[in-house]
Amino acid sequence: MMLSRRRFLGYGGAGMLAIASGCKPTNLNLLPAENEIATLKLLPLAERTKLAKLKNNLLGYPINMNTPPEAFFAWRKQLNDAGIGMFAFNNVGNPYKESAIPYNTHDFEREVIHRFGKRYAFPADDTWGFLSHSGTDSNMHGMYMGRTILKGRTGVLPKAYFTKEAHYSVQILRDLLGLETVFVDTLPDGGMDPGDLAQKLAANRPQPALVIATIGTTFKGAVDPIDRIQEVLEEHPSYLHLDAALFGGYLPFTKHADIVAYQLPGKPAARYDSIAVSCHKFFGFPSPAGLFITTQSHFDEFNALFSKIHNPEYIHHVPGTITCSRDAVKPAEFYFFSSPEAMGKLTEDARSMMQNSDYFLQQMQSLFPKRDAVRANELSNTIYFKKPTDRIVKKYSLATMHLAINGQQQDYAHVVVMPHADRAVIDAFMSDLKSDSAHL
Repeated sequence: MMLSRRRFLGYGGAGMLAIASGCKPTNLNLLPAENEIATLKLLPLAERTKLAKLKNNLLGYPINMNTPPEAFFAWRKQLNDAGIGMFAFNNVGNPYKESAIPYNTHDFEREVIHRFGKRYAFPADDTWGFLSHSGTDSNMHGMYMGRTILKGRTGVLPKAYFTKEAHYSVQILRDLLGLETVFVDTLPDGGMDPGDLAQKLAANRPQPALVIATIGTTFKGAVDPIDRIQEVLEEHPSYLHLDAALFGGYLPFTKHADIVAYQLPGKPAARYDSIAVSCHKFFGFPSPAGLFITTQSHFDEFNALFSKIHNPEYIHHVPGTITCSRDAVKPAEFYFFSSPEAMGKLTEDARSMMQNSDYFLQQMQSLFPKRDAVRANELSNTIYFKKPTDRIVKKYSLATMHLAINGQQQDYAHVVVMPHADRAVIDAFMSDLKSDSAHL
């Protein structure tokens, strides 16, 4: 337990010297005093129950608040009965290599990657990946892999290309990797402008390009046009990573599955190099996790370079992952969502979610035209509009941003229509918004 500042100061002087000499002063007690225990107020269960009942009001962030089906919890119990999650399991290293730690779930992890790799149209005999800690963790591995491969091929550190509509974590990862950034302009809908990318590449020709394309930008829900981007990259040493955190979850279960396909039917050319998808967004997995999928050939090229800076002796193989220890419970639990029954339910969720996105936009435009509601494209479940009052923002946990639209600066909010946002939730939101109309 952390010490309070007052208690820490109470151990000063002779007391701290006594600790250093191996003697325990009489006033040193690392357990909290009774009066301190009394001040540690946990949120009452009644309030937690109230919050749980209001969970469907969360509309501003891409989290599926639906409770997983009973079958998921039955599966979780089976895993517990088998010992998974009951003591320390560890998915250290490459899930496709034999681990020095036998208590792992690499078999579940490989099957998850195989099944979802098929969904993203990766070649069955050329797929590699793992279950990461989060979408950001998956992006980190994709960007690190791209950086390593490009430097290995050219001897030159690449520059990172992405737009200001990309998730803020991409800029954090850029800093961690020590890469210079080239910001690419956007099209009117918020997607990357391939024409501006071409100009920026020409101006930075000596350096290879690590391009991070976003399939579903954070606030506007725009989609970077990866085929046009790939055409621009043909004459330039490059690596294209997709951040498809939210859209990559549901698009494979819609008629727009080709948007995130690694290859298109009858066209063997790769459309990108790696992809990151969040597990806790569309799927409704009740814990942050992410899919990272690339090709086995890309991984082999990366791992050959990675092995030069990593001593694999300790864990008996070159891991190929930045993180050493990885959660072994999550791959086993997320395996549930790769079953045919679960994927059937995901198809239903995607269909109703897109229908409700249509409905939300129609209601906003018909009832509140002055809100200027915008949906970037028909693939998107995100609608942004002029910001309502703080009461509405707080009640529905809306994300807000200050944007320049048509040359005018304005505060905007957005709603992300996730599977829990059904017609009843949307109608309640519209009803609350009516009381807000006088503020426009």
